[in-house]
Amino acid sequence: MTRPWHAMDVSQVIKELNTDAINGLSESEIETRLKEFGYNELKSEERVSPFDIFIRQFKNILIIILLIAIGLSALVGEFLDAVIIGVIVFFCAVLGFIQEYRAEKALEALKKMLSPTITVLRDGKEKEVLTKDVVPGDILILEAGDKIPADGRLIESYSLRCDEAALTGESAPVGKHTKTMSQDVAVPDRKNMVFAGTTVTYGRGKVVVTSTGMKTEFGKIAEQLTGIKTEKTPLERRTEEIGRWLGIIAVSVCIFVGGVSVLREFLSGGKIDLPSAITLAMFVISLAVAAVPESLPAIVTGALAIGMRQMAKRNALVRKMPAVETLGCTTVICSDKTGTLTKGEMTVRKLFFF
Repeated sequence: MTRPWHAMDVSQVIKELNTDAINGLSESEIETRLKEFGYNELKSEERVSPFDIFIRQFKNILIIILLIAIGLSALVGEFLDAVIIGVIVFFCAVLGFIQEYRAEKALEALKKMLSPTITVLRDGKEKEVLTKDVVPGDILILEAGDKIPADGRLIESYSLRCDEAALTGESAPVGKHTKTMSQDVAVPDRKNMVFAGTTVTYGRGKVVVTSTGMKTEFGKIAEQLTGIKTEKTPLERRTEEIGRWLGIIAVSVCIFVGGVSVLREFLSGGKIDLPSAITLAMFVISLAVAAVPESLPAIVTGALAIGMRQMAKRNALVRKMPAVETLGCTTVICSDKTGTLTKGEMTVRKLFFF
């Protein structure tokens, strides 16, 4: 391709894509192109297995501290304490796993429900197909209300207007035509093209698909977003800070108490033999275990689980429990202009008569 699609004449685009504007592609050609270009889908993150969700519950500094406390309690012979702490850890992990697993299953169910279709020309007939099966060269038949599944060059336009707010941020519907445009025209001004992720608001049109999946303009944006690193929530940062300070304080107190005990033995003329050293070590370990707040992780997990459940009642799905607290820390919400996050329409609420 020597020039971009919007700078080509319709006949050139048809020839370049080796398709037929009247009959569309054949079913055999569709299979060939699906193998070549793949399904018309954006790259999605890998599915999280139930095992990974369960293991993720232990990647918490407070839980790690409790696991260490279990080992130390067992080491000094306090098996009852070890069992109690183990039950707390198990409760936290299971509760977190159940809530996050339910959220993942709900999201999967929603994705299966949202399987949109589009009308295409194949073998000279109009057919309803899943948008994921659209390939470059397909001829789309667009009408008002259709969500456009791929980028395409207009072949025919009858008062066609599209809402491109999701892509360009422009809330007003954009009129479309079939005329050839210059090469340096920016994406928002390419009136002879339609783009994936946008919606037909008015009129009808016929489009030849030029790009699908990650090759679309929407896909290019999605590709850039994949490089964004996931930041820790405020709660996760605070929990790490608390765990770090608890560890530092516990170790410092143990070292201080152990040091004072050894110094007192020397000053009193006593000797540090193996039995007394073991007794001192057991005392120091017991002190370290006592400094660990066993109930804190359970309280935090329980509070987040309640928040997650309350949001689910309001039709809001949260994939990870710590994200619930992030909403509570939000003080400012920056949103784009009308049409990007909203419906892009004005509604009369009250009438005043004089």
